[in-house]
Amino acid sequence: MLIFAEVILPVFLIFVCGFVLQRVFMLDLKPISTLAVYLLLPFLVFDTFYTVPLNMNFFYIVVTSVLIMAVLIVFGVFLCKLLKYDKGEANAFLLSTIFPNSGNYGIPIVMFAFGKQGVAYAMPLMICHAILMGIIGIYIAANGRGGAKVSLQTVLKQPMNYVIIPAILMQQFQIRIPGNFLESIEMIGNTAVPIIMIILGMQLANVAIRKMNWKKISLVSLVRLILSPVIAFIICLLFPVSPLLRNVIIVMAAMPSAANTTLYAIQFNARPQFVSSCTLITTLASVVTLTVLLNLI
Repeated sequence: MLIFAEVILPVFLIFVCGFVLQRVFMLDLKPISTLAVYLLLPFLVFDTFYTVPLNMNFFYIVVTSVLIMAVLIVFGVFLCKLLKYDKGEANAFLLSTIFPNSGNYGIPIVMFAFGKQGVAYAMPLMICHAILMGIIGIYIAANGRGGAKVSLQTVLKQPMNYVIIPAILMQQFQIRIPGNFLESIEMIGNTAVPIIMIILGMQLANVAIRKMNWKKISLVSLVRLILSPVIAFIICLLFPVSPLLRNVIIVMAAMPSAANTTLYAIQFNARPQFVSSCTLITTLASVVTLTVLLNLI
């Protein structure tokens, strides 16, 4: 109960704010999601890669993130073929299971659970997840609409993917951004996480519970909340990571379905009702699973 009150509950209060806002005003989410995807996230990505040092821990974060995602993709594709899902169902299933909500849920959880050092690991991990979502997630979301060509074109249009290399080069060559300009970049980037948290709460308010496919959502929840952290634990055993970094990677892998996938599902009309339903149920179920996991580690 102490972990729930001090770690989980404060995060949920922000979701509730977005939920109540949408219930009262019934706003159009498309322009807000466009703002988050095309403006706020690119600033956050640039700021992180410009300020966070690249070391072996960063290497382990990138490698473990890619491996966890790859295993989940292979398992998800196999499962979708076994269950004979159509293309749209398979894309929505993959969107809901591959990517954890490491940004607007994971960062606050890690901050409350492990403190500043945990956040120092969680921030580049969250950015890595965001990049993978910005490439693989958008490809999957747009693939249901127009095939591989349209998906690739959509990926190439995402500004977030074009700020990484300049940020890394500027850091490595110690190109200094004037203080006031850097503060402006940080100010915009820092708004990304709370706004996406509010958007998630707003989208959850639009979910029609009566129309949920509970069988498919239960399967998503099992993969996202149980299987994913188990895979993360096994993969972490392959690398000489510190106990704290290992715990952060496992906890971040145990997050519910990513809010960004809900944004992409809205943006590209990739079964947004199902994806947002999975986000809702996995988010609610994570109250139990994360509390148990945090007590175990």
